[in-house]
Amino acid sequence: MKTFFEKAQRFGKSFMLPIAVLPAAGLLLGIGGALSNANTVQTYPVLQIAWLQHIFTVMSSAGSIVFDNLALIFAIGVAVGLARSDKGTAGLAAALAYLVMNASINAMLANSGRLAEDNLAAAGQGVILGIQSLQTGVLGGIVIGLVTAFLHNRYNKIELPQFLGFFGGSRFIPIVSSFAAIFVGLLMYLVWPTIQLGIMKLGGIVDATGYAGTLFYGFFLRMLGPLGLHHIFYLPFWQTGLGGTLEVSGKVYEGTQNIFFAQLGDPGTSKFFIGTSRFMSGRFITMMFGLLGAALAIYHTARPERKKVVGGLMLSAALTSFLTGITEPLEFSFLFVAPFLYVIHAAFDGLAFMLAHIFQITIGQTFSGGLIDFILFGILQGEAKTNWMYVPVIGAVWFALYYFTFRFLIGKFNLKTPGREDEAAVENGAAEAAGAGIPAAAAVSDSSAQPRSKVILDALGGMDNIKDLDCCATRLRVSVNDPERVNQNGLKATGAKGVFVNGSGVQVIYGPQVSVIKNEIEEYMETE
Repeated sequence: MKTFFEKAQRFGKSFMLPIAVLPAAGLLLGIGGALSNANTVQTYPVLQIAWLQHIFTVMSSAGSIVFDNLALIFAIGVAVGLARSDKGTAGLAAALAYLVMNASINAMLANSGRLAEDNLAAAGQGVILGIQSLQTGVLGGIVIGLVTAFLHNRYNKIELPQFLGFFGGSRFIPIVSSFAAIFVGLLMYLVWPTIQLGIMKLGGIVDATGYAGTLFYGFFLRMLGPLGLHHIFYLPFWQTGLGGTLEVSGKVYEGTQNIFFAQLGDPGTSKFFIGTSRFMSGRFITMMFGLLGAALAIYHTARPERKKVVGGLMLSAALTSFLTGITEPLEFSFLFVAPFLYVIHAAFDGLAFMLAHIFQITIGQTFSGGLIDFILFGILQGEAKTNWMYVPVIGAVWFALYYFTFRFLIGKFNLKTPGREDEAAVENGAAEAAGAGIPAAAAVSDSSAQPRSKVILDALGGMDNIKDLDCCATRLRVSVNDPERVNQNGLKATGAKGVFVNGSGVQVIYGPQVSVIKNEIEEYMETE
């Protein structure tokens, strides 16, 4: 189980590279699509300026191309994310392998006489980078990424006979990956129609469960958050037929997110896909309103002498959640000291998803449910398309629900949320940090102190204990050789909101600045 967690966290974080490009693409498509829409232009005559419309059209096209080629982006991203070294070669090999896979599928369809001449969507086919192939979607890209990463990690140091020496090492990876992609293409040709049918049936089960299914989706999504495995859970609903299938402008799209962004660029869209309300929109209620109530409850229940410190912490975490939808800094303030509060939070989040489904709130998102996505994909798209006005109404209720529930339970059970810790515990924590050679101020800000990267590495057991190091949106994700050498208090003293260790997999939650921290550590390791 512990080995599974380590592999699952590496698999989950590999999704973050392709997912990270979506906000920029969504921003272009959201603004460009919304402000070049015929109905919007008619409503706001100021937008009828020709050169302005040219700009918006270019923005919309620039955003659309990303979502139209997500499978290729995921193939490259997964390979790069899972490669232990020489990540650039892994990305190039994955791109070549993806093209070869689709070319192989095309050849098999042509040889068998199954290459559709018209109505490609009905035959489960489409044109991918100029190649008519089966619509394997993001799942096909992920498969190629996994195959490439496996071959890269196994053979990127291979030594060939001297007369073939030029093709050894990293140069061997694009060759072997492309060769393997032929067989992946043949396998996809044989099994994909059956897989596609199975996905459609699973999607039917999800639909059949109605509001209850939506509630459990939201609950399990939130419960997987602390483990960092939530990306694995929601991605099939966002990117495959499990999240629905819809024809938009003559082309079939699979997955809630793909359907939403296809409709976003379609001027004929009058109402967004209902799957958006099931698998996306509930996040806005929790992230923009519910958790703010929790933050206020934690502040109000803090000891008087600690309120100033806790107030700054909660304000920062609440603003992060409200604006960007990144919730870990706030959630991890109570997760470890009061786990059952987190279970209640997950239940409330599931209810928020269910209410979004009931009221048919169809606000999409690129990454998370914060104010930025709410404005772009809710307000700017219009009430008729999204029912966005329900969000602040339900959100006000959710704010009160979180506030009074958290305040009651914290006081009733004397939970040690921030600002309520026993004085002895605070002093012991500072003493432990000092004993580990780590400043008690939590952020290593003193100029005479050791570099933050070295302090973090020491707390992780030293450079020789690091097997793999990467990050996602908010977490440093590390595989270590000996988990016993990891000093959790030492990591928390560097500003970590929380630390999660399972087997040799370690997750250190720093918040949105984690990518900077990861780069600092890698640069320090290269210089030592």
